[in-house]
This record gives sequence, C-alpha cells and structure tokens, in this order.
Amino acid sequence: MHTLQIGKYTLGSRLIVGSGKYDSFETTKAATLASGSQLITVAVRRLNITNPNEANLRDTFAGTNVKFLPNSAGCTTAEEAITLFRLTREATGIDLIKLEVIGDTLKTLYPDVLETIKACEVLAKDGFTIMAYTSDDPIMARRLEDAGAHAIMPLAAPIGSGLGIQNRYNIVFVREAVKVPIIVDAGIGCASDAALAMELGADGILTNTAIAQAQNPMLMAEAMKNAVIAGRLSYLAGRIPKRPYATASSPIDGMIQF
Repeated sequence: MHTLQIGKYTLGSRLIVGSGKYDSFETTKAATLASGSQLITVAVRRLNITNPNEANLRDTFAGTNVKFLPNSAGCTTAEEAITLFRLTREATGIDLIKLEVIGDTLKTLYPDVLETIKACEVLAKDGFTIMAYTSDDPIMARRLEDAGAHAIMPLAAPIGSGLGIQNRYNIVFVREAVKVPIIVDAGIGCASDAALAMELGADGILTNTAIAQAQNPMLMAEAMKNAVIAGRLSYLAGRIPKRPYATASSPIDGMIQF
C-alpha cells in the first residue's frame, strides 16, 4: 500500500525529497531520514563525481537505504539533459533520473515540455528509468508517457513558491490521462498540501523547499511523511459525496413523535 513502483524500482515510501537549500549535508541527511523517504533528488554537482576529496552527498548517505535521483537542474535544452545523464550514468552507474528542462530561467522556472519530450525519447531508448517534470497539462503528460517516461511529475505551483496546488482539477486530469505513476512536484508548502495531492490521486509527492526551509526541518519532514500516508489512505478509502444539505448520522425510525 505504501510502496511506490517506478519502472523496475520499488520504493518503500511515496515521499521523495530534495537535497537543496539545507544549511549542511548533515541536516540534509537528518531531515531525509526523518521523512522516511528512500529517494532524494540531487543536482549532479552535489554528487561530486569529479573530486572525491571534497565532501559530498554520496559519502553523507553511505550506509542508509536512500537512493539518489540525479536531476538535470539548469538544463535548458534536450541536448544538455541527454549529455548530462549519459555522463552521470557512466560515472556513477545510476540510471534512475529526474528529467527537467527549464524554459523560463528568470521568473517562473516553468518547464519546456517540448524539449523534455525530445530528451525523454532519446533517454528511454538509452535504457534510463525516467521521471519527467512537466506542467499540469494532461495532454503533455500523455505525450511524455508515450515518449517513454516511467513517471510523470506535474507541478502544483512554481518551484519553491510554497503556493500549494493551484489547479486541483488538472492533477485529477493528469491522473486520468496516464497509466504510469504521477508524482506531484514543485509548489508544495506544507503537510496539508501533500495530503490533498495524494487525496486527488497522486501516487507520490516530491518536495524540497517546504522541508529544507521550514523553521524546524525535522518536524516538517515527519509531518510530510504522515501526510503522504494519510492522503493515500484517504484516497483508497474513498471520500463521501459532497451534499448541499445536512444528512442525519443517527436513524430517525422509531422516534417518538410529539
């Protein structure tokens, strides 16, 4: 119930966390472990694959069950992302990736979905397991699935904004449009945002800023863990229909009439 299947990978948690914006690698590790997440997304430079003498996240997480999810943060073309991931796999052996190609680097950090699709087609043929960051557009979600993505990652709101889900209908539409898992990514601000996304049918959540920049990252990490579990259970249980009027919870049959 709580496991998440992404291609050939099985994760014991439906919460994925990020590694940026923390004050130290030690805080990153402590918050990640508190979240229960088994997958942490990292910019390739944070893996430090070129200088083993410097501190790096791979050493920090040695001995844990946390896997790394390299992302193509900073890439603005399909070609850049393809080259980055090919080099990363050659250096680390990691083939589970978060594909993101940004179209607006100045203000919104919105993805360039057309370039993302181009990269996805090539990387899928290369044998990568691809989690594709995209807009909350069900048509583009389907095209990414057709291009070989193993998970679709629609944004809830702009990256790092903490605005929560701005269009809950689109999350539902994306869920209905594809068969692969959907992971709501970007814009989650607090635990209730995560729970709502899961209740809408998301298979998982990716959040970074909401935990890393909380006043108490460890507490927020634990809150996110519980919110994802609660939201998933609520979705599976099935909510009651919304009604405009009250409905008595106690039977009225047999009541004494005055």
